[in-house]
Amino acid sequence: MAEYDLLILNGLVVTDRETGEYDIAVKNERIEQVVPRGSFKNATAKRTIDAEGGYVMPGGVDAHVHLQEPPLFGKGSTADNYETGSRSAIAGGTTTMVTFAPQRKSEDSLLDILSATHEKAKDNCYNDYSFHLLVSNPSPRALSEFKTLREEGISSLKIYMTYEALQLQDGQILDVLVEARKQKITTMIHAENGQVIDWMTAQLEKRKFFAPKYHAIAHPAMAENEATYRAISFSEFIDAPILIVHVSNKAAAATIKSAQDRGLPIYAETCPQYLFLTRKDLDKVGFEGAKCVCTPPPREGKEDHEGIWEGLANGTFTVLSSDHCPFRFDDAVNGKKTCISDEFPLGKFKYIPNGIPGIETRLAFTLSADRLKLNKFVEVTSANPAKLYGLWPRKGGLVAGQSDADINIWYPPDKMEPFALKNEMLHHDVDYTPFEGKVLNQWPRYTILRGEVVWDRDNGGLLGKKGYGQFIKRDASCLAGSRQDGEWDIPE
Repeated sequence: MAEYDLLILNGLVVTDRETGEYDIAVKNERIEQVVPRGSFKNATAKRTIDAEGGYVMPGGVDAHVHLQEPPLFGKGSTADNYETGSRSAIAGGTTTMVTFAPQRKSEDSLLDILSATHEKAKDNCYNDYSFHLLVSNPSPRALSEFKTLREEGISSLKIYMTYEALQLQDGQILDVLVEARKQKITTMIHAENGQVIDWMTAQLEKRKFFAPKYHAIAHPAMAENEATYRAISFSEFIDAPILIVHVSNKAAAATIKSAQDRGLPIYAETCPQYLFLTRKDLDKVGFEGAKCVCTPPPREGKEDHEGIWEGLANGTFTVLSSDHCPFRFDDAVNGKKTCISDEFPLGKFKYIPNGIPGIETRLAFTLSADRLKLNKFVEVTSANPAKLYGLWPRKGGLVAGQSDADINIWYPPDKMEPFALKNEMLHHDVDYTPFEGKVLNQWPRYTILRGEVVWDRDNGGLLGKKGYGQFIKRDASCLAGSRQDGEWDIPE
């Protein structure tokens, strides 16, 4: 008689490719079997969960998470560290996260940054994790370290086309893409035209427009669209795969789709804030709009929302991440209010720490919206991030004999009473959520990480332990890469 560590019965199993009535057996932290419902009548297990017809999906993979980082400018730091951020992730169904190891322009080495970030995360995480290197100084030494990064299980990095503290010049971007192609590293690009943003900010300040709502005007969609086109041009020239992060508007999505239709290895990411927030959320009484200041900002309204939903449905967007970058609101030392002074009692938008919390709400909000087919939901929130960032099939799937037993069990359709979200329900270390009051009709009932039930919403909530999360070494992306073999050379 077969004996397992965990049996999950009577669920509707949903992966990126298939939906069906299956039962799942877990043994030694892995998916042991996925078989037609009722096949385990003679099996025994240390624990059995009756999914009662609820969705059984792979655990979420969130590959855009900022923890324990200083802001891009000014004072303060992100509210969540690796303990509180990963705790929040587990409560929301994210079993694997990829966070950033940020290099500053004054720092020459990337390996030193990687080592320091390992120390921040070690023994502190509730979920499994890995890192992207954030490159702001692609010096000869840093570029020479790309090979070692791959040996250390890092197969992605991020660069910026804006923010003086991080921005790379065009030639530096090309340097990064050449070496990334050589080492089979996926390059994430924050695509906004930094000089346009600086110019717009100066125009607003001349007119003494400092309120949070002007952040949206200082970051026009045009700046994102132009930079998106430029990033795609660089990628095509070097024949190196890129992912354009946190795309916020319909026009940029169309530019990306056009490049994809030409067969270029261009991938794109969007986030819930571009589905559920608008520019009006920055235009609130007093300083309240600062709660929704992120970059790019939420756009005009329904038309942009619809364009992003369409891009998720048609494959323009490879992944849906949170871009969790949390700062406390009512905090003048480390949070959003560091930009307030006697001279500027409502602050200056230019210095508001950019970012919002969202790692815990990403999955529930998107599923509750009921806008994506279930397989597409799993694809963009779990399977594709695993494939793009070298985690597949260990993460993001329910592949017998290959996948870790990272599983979300959701409530049966229509069983959960809709509820209005309140920040006090969440597990981050932030004093607000930008989604306060929005109504949800789903939340993970169980979160399972490597076979352990770490979240049981109806019986104790958070059950996982700090330190159970492991660093996961990653391989190269298994999605399409460079179209030509060999290293880049000067085209004739």
